[in-house]
Amino acid sequence: MQTMEQPITRRGIALQRILIATDFSTASHRALDFAVAIARHYGSTLFIMHAVPPDPHDRIPVDHFPRELDRPGLEAENQLAQLEVDEPRLDEVNHKLLLRRGNVWEALDQDIEHENIDLLILGTRGRTGLKKLALGSVAEEVLRQARCPVLTVGPKVAPAASEVVDFKRILFPTDFAPVCDVALSYALSLAEDYRSKLLLLYMISPLPGSDLGPAAYGPSSYAADEFTGLQRAMRENGLKKLKELIPLNARLAVEPEFLTGTDFLPEGILETAAQKEAQLIVMGGNRTSVPRVAAHVPWALIHEIICHATCPVLTVCR
Repeated sequence: MQTMEQPITRRGIALQRILIATDFSTASHRALDFAVAIARHYGSTLFIMHAVPPDPHDRIPVDHFPRELDRPGLEAENQLAQLEVDEPRLDEVNHKLLLRRGNVWEALDQDIEHENIDLLILGTRGRTGLKKLALGSVAEEVLRQARCPVLTVGPKVAPAASEVVDFKRILFPTDFAPVCDVALSYALSLAEDYRSKLLLLYMISPLPGSDLGPAAYGPSSYAADEFTGLQRAMRENGLKKLKELIPLNARLAVEPEFLTGTDFLPEGILETAAQKEAQLIVMGGNRTSVPRVAAHVPWALIHEIICHATCPVLTVCR
Protein backbone atom coordinates (compact mmCIF):
# COMPACT_ATOMS: atom_id res chain seq x y z
CA MET A 1 0.00 0.00 0.00
CA GLN A 2 1.21 3.44 -0.91
CA THR A 3 2.21 5.83 1.85
CA MET A 4 0.36 9.08 1.46
CA GLU A 5 1.38 12.65 2.23
CA GLN A 6 1.18 14.08 5.72
CA PRO A 7 -2.46 14.50 6.85
CA ILE A 8 -4.01 17.93 6.55
CA THR A 9 -4.83 19.42 9.95
CA ARG A 10 -6.35 22.82 10.51
CA ARG A 11 -8.42 24.34 13.32
CA GLY A 12 -7.57 21.28 15.42
CA ILE A 13 -9.63 19.06 13.10
CA ALA A 14 -7.92 16.04 11.56
CA LEU A 15 -9.33 13.33 9.35
CA GLN A 16 -6.42 10.95 9.75
CA ARG A 17 -8.40 7.79 10.45
CA ILE A 18 -11.60 7.08 8.51
CA LEU A 19 -13.95 4.15 9.06
CA ILE A 20 -16.47 2.95 6.48
CA ALA A 21 -19.02 0.26 7.26
CA THR A 22 -20.01 -1.95 4.35
CA ASP A 23 -22.59 -4.64 3.71
CA PHE A 24 -21.31 -5.02 0.11
CA SER A 25 -24.46 -3.41 -1.30
CA THR A 26 -24.56 -0.86 -4.12
CA ALA A 27 -25.13 1.85 -1.53
CA SER A 28 -22.00 0.81 0.36
CA HIS A 29 -19.92 0.74 -2.82
CA ARG A 30 -21.08 4.25 -3.68
CA ALA A 31 -20.06 5.43 -0.21
CA LEU A 32 -16.69 3.70 -0.61
CA ASP A 33 -15.92 5.90 -3.62
CA PHE A 34 -16.24 8.97 -1.42
CA ALA A 35 -14.30 7.33 1.42
CA VAL A 36 -11.34 6.54 -0.84
CA ALA A 37 -11.35 10.03 -2.34
CA ILE A 38 -11.43 11.72 1.09
CA ALA A 39 -8.70 9.40 2.40
CA ARG A 40 -6.51 10.29 -0.59
CA HIS A 41 -7.10 14.00 -0.04
CA TYR A 42 -6.14 13.87 3.63
CA GLY A 43 -3.56 11.10 3.48
CA SER A 44 -5.76 9.14 5.88
CA THR A 45 -5.79 5.52 6.92
CA LEU A 46 -9.05 3.94 5.76
CA PHE A 47 -10.64 1.17 7.82
CA ILE A 48 -13.24 -0.94 5.98
CA MET A 49 -15.45 -2.85 8.41
CA HIS A 50 -18.06 -5.56 7.84
CA ALA A 51 -19.93 -7.13 10.74
CA VAL A 52 -21.32 -10.66 10.51
CA PRO A 53 -24.61 -10.57 12.45
CA PRO A 54 -25.26 -13.31 14.97
CA ASP A 55 -27.56 -16.14 13.90
CA PRO A 56 -30.41 -16.30 16.43
CA HIS A 57 -30.87 -20.00 15.64
CA ASP A 58 -27.32 -20.97 16.59
CA ARG A 59 -27.18 -22.18 20.19
CA ILE A 60 -23.47 -22.98 19.98
CA PRO A 61 -21.11 -19.97 19.96
CA VAL A 62 -19.50 -19.64 16.53
CA ASP A 63 -16.07 -19.55 18.19
CA HIS A 64 -16.55 -23.23 18.99
CA PHE A 65 -17.17 -24.14 15.34
CA PRO A 66 -14.40 -25.50 13.11
CA ARG A 67 -13.43 -22.68 10.78
CA GLU A 68 -14.54 -24.61 7.71
CA LEU A 69 -18.07 -24.83 9.12
CA ASP A 70 -18.36 -21.10 9.69
CA ARG A 71 -20.07 -20.39 6.40
CA PRO A 72 -21.14 -16.75 7.14
CA GLY A 73 -17.64 -15.88 8.34
CA LEU A 74 -15.93 -17.49 5.35
CA GLU A 75 -18.31 -15.80 2.94
CA ALA A 76 -17.66 -12.41 4.55
CA GLU A 77 -13.88 -12.97 4.36
CA ASN A 78 -14.19 -13.76 0.66
CA GLN A 79 -16.33 -10.67 0.05
CA LEU A 80 -13.81 -8.42 1.80
CA ALA A 81 -10.96 -9.98 -0.20
CA GLN A 82 -12.94 -9.52 -3.42
CA LEU A 83 -13.55 -5.90 -2.48
CA GLU A 84 -9.82 -5.24 -2.72
CA VAL A 85 -9.74 -6.86 -6.15
CA ASP A 86 -12.76 -4.92 -7.41
CA GLU A 87 -11.53 -1.59 -6.00
CA PRO A 88 -7.97 -1.07 -7.32
CA ARG A 89 -8.02 2.50 -5.99
CA LEU A 90 -7.66 1.04 -2.49
CA ASP A 91 -4.01 0.45 -3.37
CA GLU A 92 -3.59 4.23 -3.41
CA VAL A 93 -4.50 4.67 0.27
CA ASN A 94 -3.37 3.09 3.49
CA HIS A 95 -6.23 0.76 4.38
CA LYS A 96 -7.15 -2.07 6.68
CA LEU A 97 -9.97 -4.61 6.41
CA LEU A 98 -11.91 -5.37 9.59
CA LEU A 99 -14.18 -8.39 9.97
CA ARG A 100 -16.34 -8.27 13.09
CA ARG A 101 -19.07 -10.43 14.58
CA GLY A 102 -22.21 -9.40 16.38
CA ASN A 103 -24.34 -6.28 16.54
CA VAL A 104 -23.27 -3.82 13.85
CA TRP A 105 -23.56 -0.70 15.98
CA GLU A 106 -21.61 -2.27 18.85
CA ALA A 107 -18.87 -3.29 16.43
CA LEU A 108 -18.76 0.21 14.95
CA ASP A 109 -18.70 1.82 18.37
CA GLN A 110 -15.80 -0.35 19.48
CA ASP A 111 -13.82 0.33 16.32
CA ILE A 112 -14.45 4.07 16.58
CA GLU A 113 -12.95 3.99 20.07
CA HIS A 114 -10.14 1.48 19.57
CA GLU A 115 -8.97 2.87 16.23
CA ASN A 116 -9.41 6.53 17.22
CA ILE A 117 -11.66 7.14 14.23
CA ASP A 118 -12.11 10.74 13.08
CA LEU A 119 -14.87 10.14 10.53
CA LEU A 120 -17.44 7.39 9.96
CA ILE A 121 -18.93 6.95 6.47
CA LEU A 122 -22.19 5.14 5.66
CA GLY A 123 -24.05 4.46 2.44
CA THR A 124 -27.86 4.52 2.55
CA ARG A 125 -30.72 3.19 0.49
CA GLY A 126 -33.21 5.37 2.33
CA ARG A 127 -36.45 4.66 0.45
CA THR A 128 -38.52 5.20 3.60
CA GLY A 129 -36.43 7.36 5.84
CA LEU A 130 -33.43 5.92 7.56
CA LYS A 131 -35.13 2.56 8.16
CA LYS A 132 -33.77 1.45 4.80
CA LEU A 133 -30.16 2.29 5.47
CA ALA A 134 -27.76 -0.17 3.90
CA LEU A 135 -26.89 -1.24 7.43
CA GLY A 136 -30.52 -1.72 8.42
CA SER A 137 -32.00 -0.78 11.76
CA VAL A 138 -28.69 0.32 13.29
CA ALA A 139 -28.78 3.56 11.30
CA GLU A 140 -30.45 5.66 13.94
CA GLU A 141 -28.13 4.29 16.63
CA VAL A 142 -25.13 5.26 14.52
CA LEU A 143 -26.26 8.79 13.79
CA ARG A 144 -27.45 9.57 17.31
CA GLN A 145 -24.65 7.93 19.29
CA ALA A 146 -21.48 7.92 17.19
CA ARG A 147 -18.67 9.70 19.00
CA CYS A 148 -17.28 11.04 15.71
CA PRO A 149 -18.83 12.87 12.74
CA VAL A 150 -20.84 10.72 10.32
CA LEU A 151 -20.84 11.25 6.55
CA THR A 152 -23.90 9.69 4.91
CA VAL A 153 -24.12 9.11 1.16
CA GLY A 154 -27.83 8.99 0.49
CA PRO A 155 -29.84 7.25 -2.23
CA LYS A 156 -30.07 10.34 -4.45
CA VAL A 157 -26.33 11.06 -4.43
CA ALA A 158 -24.77 10.34 -7.81
CA PRO A 159 -21.69 8.09 -7.86
CA ALA A 160 -18.42 9.94 -7.51
CA ALA A 161 -17.59 11.05 -11.06
CA SER A 162 -13.84 10.76 -10.65
CA GLU A 163 -11.11 9.66 -8.28
CA VAL A 164 -11.01 13.17 -6.85
CA VAL A 165 -14.00 14.43 -4.87
CA ASP A 166 -14.03 18.21 -4.65
CA PHE A 167 -16.47 19.70 -2.18
CA LYS A 168 -16.35 23.02 -4.00
CA ARG A 169 -19.62 24.29 -2.57
CA ILE A 170 -20.41 23.46 1.06
CA LEU A 171 -23.80 24.34 2.55
CA PHE A 172 -24.01 24.98 6.29
CA PRO A 173 -27.60 25.54 7.47
CA THR A 174 -27.94 26.88 11.00
CA ASP A 175 -30.49 28.20 13.45
CA PHE A 176 -27.65 29.53 15.67
CA ALA A 177 -28.32 26.94 18.36
CA PRO A 178 -25.29 25.75 20.40
CA VAL A 179 -25.51 22.35 18.68
CA CYS A 180 -24.34 24.02 15.46
CA ASP A 181 -21.05 25.33 16.91
CA VAL A 182 -18.99 22.16 16.45
CA ALA A 183 -20.51 21.53 13.02
CA LEU A 184 -19.44 25.03 11.98
CA SER A 185 -15.83 24.21 12.86
CA TYR A 186 -15.96 21.26 10.48
CA ALA A 187 -17.65 23.29 7.75
CA LEU A 188 -14.95 25.97 8.01
CA SER A 189 -12.11 23.44 8.11
CA LEU A 190 -13.41 21.53 5.08
CA ALA A 191 -13.95 24.77 3.17
CA GLU A 192 -10.34 25.76 3.88
CA ASP A 193 -8.93 22.35 2.97
CA TYR A 194 -10.92 21.98 -0.26
CA ARG A 195 -10.74 25.70 -1.14
CA SER A 196 -14.52 25.67 -1.22
CA LYS A 197 -17.17 28.33 -1.35
CA LEU A 198 -18.94 28.17 2.01
CA LEU A 199 -22.68 28.84 1.89
CA LEU A 200 -24.16 29.77 5.26
CA LEU A 201 -27.95 29.51 5.41
CA TYR A 202 -30.51 30.72 7.91
CA MET A 203 -33.97 29.51 6.97
CA ILE A 204 -36.93 31.38 8.44
CA SER A 205 -40.05 29.27 8.82
CA PRO A 206 -43.29 30.95 7.70
CA LEU A 207 -44.66 32.90 10.64
CA PRO A 208 -47.99 31.90 12.23
CA GLY A 209 -50.55 34.66 12.62
CA SER A 210 -50.06 34.75 16.40
CA ASP A 211 -46.56 36.14 15.88
CA LEU A 212 -48.07 39.26 14.36
CA GLY A 213 -49.73 40.26 17.62
CA PRO A 214 -52.69 42.68 17.32
CA ALA A 215 -51.93 43.16 13.61
CA ALA A 216 -53.28 39.68 12.92
CA TYR A 217 -56.77 40.91 13.86
CA GLY A 218 -56.61 44.16 11.94
CA PRO A 219 -57.23 44.95 8.27
CA SER A 220 -55.60 42.47 5.90
CA SER A 221 -53.39 45.14 4.33
CA TYR A 222 -52.10 46.18 7.76
CA ALA A 223 -51.43 42.55 8.73
CA ALA A 224 -49.60 41.97 5.43
CA ASP A 225 -47.41 45.04 6.00
CA GLU A 226 -46.65 43.89 9.54
CA PHE A 227 -45.86 40.40 8.29
CA THR A 228 -43.51 41.75 5.61
CA GLY A 229 -41.78 44.01 8.10
CA LEU A 230 -41.23 41.18 10.58
CA GLN A 231 -39.77 38.92 7.89
CA ARG A 232 -37.49 41.70 6.66
CA ALA A 233 -36.22 42.32 10.17
CA MET A 234 -35.63 38.60 10.73
CA ARG A 235 -33.71 38.29 7.45
CA GLU A 236 -31.54 41.29 8.26
CA ASN A 237 -30.83 39.99 11.75
CA GLY A 238 -30.13 36.52 10.34
CA LEU A 239 -27.66 37.87 7.78
CA LYS A 240 -25.89 39.85 10.50
CA LYS A 241 -25.55 36.77 12.70
CA LEU A 242 -24.37 34.62 9.78
CA LYS A 243 -21.57 37.05 8.99
CA GLU A 244 -20.50 37.05 12.64
CA LEU A 245 -19.94 33.27 12.43
CA ILE A 246 -16.86 33.68 10.21
CA PRO A 247 -13.77 34.16 12.43
CA LEU A 248 -11.28 36.87 11.56
CA ASN A 249 -8.50 34.30 11.08
CA ALA A 250 -10.49 32.19 8.61
CA ARG A 251 -8.36 31.09 5.64
CA LEU A 252 -11.09 30.76 3.07
CA ALA A 253 -9.96 30.81 -0.55
CA VAL A 254 -13.38 32.06 -1.71
CA GLU A 255 -15.60 34.66 -0.12
CA PRO A 256 -18.43 32.95 1.77
CA GLU A 257 -22.03 33.56 0.76
CA PHE A 258 -24.68 34.39 3.34
CA LEU A 259 -28.22 33.26 2.59
CA THR A 260 -31.60 33.63 4.21
CA GLY A 261 -34.91 32.25 3.03
CA THR A 262 -38.49 31.76 4.12
CA ASP A 263 -39.69 28.19 3.81
CA PHE A 264 -40.60 25.15 5.83
CA LEU A 265 -37.84 22.78 6.89
CA PRO A 266 -36.36 20.67 5.42
CA GLU A 267 -37.72 21.75 2.04
CA GLY A 268 -35.97 25.11 2.22
CA ILE A 269 -32.59 23.54 2.93
CA LEU A 270 -32.96 20.95 0.18
CA GLU A 271 -34.10 23.56 -2.34
CA THR A 272 -31.20 25.85 -1.48
CA ALA A 273 -28.75 22.96 -1.79
CA ALA A 274 -30.13 22.16 -5.24
CA GLN A 275 -30.20 25.77 -6.44
CA LYS A 276 -26.66 26.47 -5.24
CA GLU A 277 -25.39 23.07 -6.46
CA ALA A 278 -23.97 22.22 -3.04
CA GLN A 279 -21.62 19.24 -3.04
CA LEU A 280 -21.75 18.75 0.72
CA ILE A 281 -24.18 19.67 3.50
CA VAL A 282 -22.83 20.02 7.05
CA MET A 283 -25.32 19.89 9.93
CA GLY A 284 -25.22 19.73 13.72
CA GLY A 285 -27.06 17.29 15.99
CA ASN A 286 -27.30 16.33 19.64
CA ARG A 287 -25.78 13.01 20.69
CA THR A 288 -28.17 10.88 22.75
CA SER A 289 -28.00 7.50 24.44
CA VAL A 290 -31.66 6.85 23.63
CA PRO A 291 -31.64 6.17 19.88
CA ARG A 292 -35.28 5.30 19.44
CA VAL A 293 -36.98 8.21 21.11
CA ALA A 294 -39.75 9.90 19.12
CA ALA A 295 -38.51 11.80 16.09
CA HIS A 296 -37.92 15.48 16.72
CA VAL A 297 -35.98 18.40 15.36
CA PRO A 298 -33.16 18.32 14.52
CA TRP A 299 -33.22 14.54 13.98
CA ALA A 300 -36.39 14.40 11.89
CA LEU A 301 -34.91 17.21 9.82
CA ILE A 302 -31.54 15.48 9.41
CA HIS A 303 -33.21 12.20 8.44
CA GLU A 304 -35.29 13.88 5.76
CA ILE A 305 -32.33 15.74 4.31
CA ILE A 306 -30.16 12.61 4.17
CA CYS A 307 -32.88 10.74 2.30
CA HIS A 308 -33.46 13.45 -0.31
CA ALA A 309 -30.19 15.37 -0.70
CA THR A 310 -28.30 14.94 -3.96
CA CYS A 311 -25.00 15.38 -2.14
CA PRO A 312 -23.45 13.74 0.95
CA VAL A 313 -24.47 15.00 4.39
CA LEU A 314 -22.00 15.38 7.24
CA THR A 315 -23.65 15.18 10.67
CA VAL A 316 -21.55 16.49 13.55
CA CYS A 317 -22.93 15.77 17.01
CA ARG A 318 -22.31 17.73 20.15
